[in-house]
Amino acid sequence: MTYAPPGGLWLRAESWRALAGRARLRLRARMSPSAVDALFAAAVFLAQTGMAHGHLRQRGWTVVVLTALMALPLVWRRRAPLPVFLAMSGVAFVQWCAGLRMPGDISLLIALYTVAAYAPRRRTWLAVGVLECGALLASARWAPEDRTVETFVALSAMVVAATVIGMNMRSRRAHLAFLEERAVRLERERDQQAQLAVADERSRIAREMHDIVTHNLSVMVALADGAVFAQDHSPQRATAAMRQVSTTGRQAITDMRRFLGVLRADEPDALRHPMPQIAQLEPLADQVRAAGLPTRLDVAGDTAAVPVPAQLTVYRMVQEALTNTLKHTPPGTRADVQVRCDPQRITVDVTDDGPGAKIPAGTHGQGLHGMRERAAAYGGEFAAGPRPEGGWHVRAVLLLTGNEA
Repeated sequence: MTYAPPGGLWLRAESWRALAGRARLRLRARMSPSAVDALFAAAVFLAQTGMAHGHLRQRGWTVVVLTALMALPLVWRRRAPLPVFLAMSGVAFVQWCAGLRMPGDISLLIALYTVAAYAPRRRTWLAVGVLECGALLASARWAPEDRTVETFVALSAMVVAATVIGMNMRSRRAHLAFLEERAVRLERERDQQAQLAVADERSRIAREMHDIVTHNLSVMVALADGAVFAQDHSPQRATAAMRQVSTTGRQAITDMRRFLGVLRADEPDALRHPMPQIAQLEPLADQVRAAGLPTRLDVAGDTAAVPVPAQLTVYRMVQEALTNTLKHTPPGTRADVQVRCDPQRITVDVTDDGPGAKIPAGTHGQGLHGMRERAAAYGGEFAAGPRPEGGWHVRAVLLLTGNEA
């Protein structure tokens, strides 16, 4: 049994996750984010210093210090986006009050982009409002008299562009994180489905092994006990019982090879030894009769129309029920097996006239549990218990509609 996750979505999510993981590994292998931000701040400082070379001749170190104060906070822009932006806005306001027209717009736009990309939306709108006020003050003080509105519109356009780009980057990062988380969840679900499939297969193997080994060993024990009892006064019957023990042992070996052949695809005898079906119930009844349990078998309906897996289930249920009767009832008990087949369902009834409950106290009842699981696999019903008039009754109903696969 294999589990196939939703291919397209899972592959796309897995691809995104792999790409994001490789990108992060490459980035970490080269340098840390803090180092990248430090180099970025240094580059911005050098660029703004070069753009302010005219002011350097007039104000000297004042321009250098203010330019550094506009660029240095960018080192912490991703760790504290809004505080960095507000600090840089304060420096820009000092420049405005001092009448220094310096190229600090680049740093402020970068800080606004970082707020939009990493901070909540409310803080983003706060930063946009602060920078819009700065654009208004700058336009009112430094724009030509007839170009104030145009300057304010241009500055506002840059503010909007930085904000939109930052928000888009945050949405893209959130989308990548969602795809990565979904890929992890799908991978976890796939592993869980695989574990469930393995557990179900182990349970199926355990049921088959229990049915094969328990039944044949029970028959062999009963035949061996009969041979020991008859060896003194009826050697011929003892010999016949031991021959039946040999036949049952060979049958057990055949059943084991047949079952292992189903499990192994490379088993050459798998096709030559099909799993038992309803037609093999008569040899099964003969086997338990030889072990000392008189059994009547009645099969009605079209068994050829019953799917092969359902026929195996019926066979194993009857086998387990007769094994329990053989193990837990005294000599002289009789068993009756009735199998009714129709296109919608199969009904299996196994009764005996032995005294008392079939499963003694203190046992696990693994066989009954296995039969209940087999019936549940077909959406059917299972019941087992003592009859009011004495004896034990096992009843199972398998629904065939929708279970052919």
